[in-house]
Amino acid sequence: MIVADGSRLVHIAHGVIEPQERLPLAGRLLVLFEAVEEIITTHRPDEAAVEETFMTANGSSTLKLGHARAAVMIPPARAGLPVSEYAAKMVKRAVVGTGAADKRQVAFMIARLLPLAGAPTADAADALAVAIAHAHARTARRLGDAA
Repeated sequence: MIVADGSRLVHIAHGVIEPQERLPLAGRLLVLFEAVEEIITTHRPDEAAVEETFMTANGSSTLKLGHARAAVMIPPARAGLPVSEYAAKMVKRAVVGTGAADKRQVAFMIARLLPLAGAPTADAADALAVAIAHAHARTARRLGDAA
């Protein structure tokens, strides 16, 4: 979670929600849903952003990823927050400068752009990268509206 004040980005919080693998799919989805609800209650964000689903060779994995995205998108929508979606390449381009960046490069740039975040895990860095991409896109939209 970040706050964007003009071009200034401020780290608020980050983490990874990791449901236990032994839980059935519905139980893991519930863990995601309730954790996002708690984040919204605790931090009171103004909006939310998620990475778009990418297609994998394994249809079952892609379907499960879609379920997980739904579980994390419903709580902010239910709270009346706008939820934006960004392609992975767009997120990487916004943070690293190239859509072909790897996880290591994304984590490196997150540590530079958000020094208060410390050294987040790769998954947490990816989530913070989505937040930064959203902040950049929102700024670009505002500038476009002003023109």
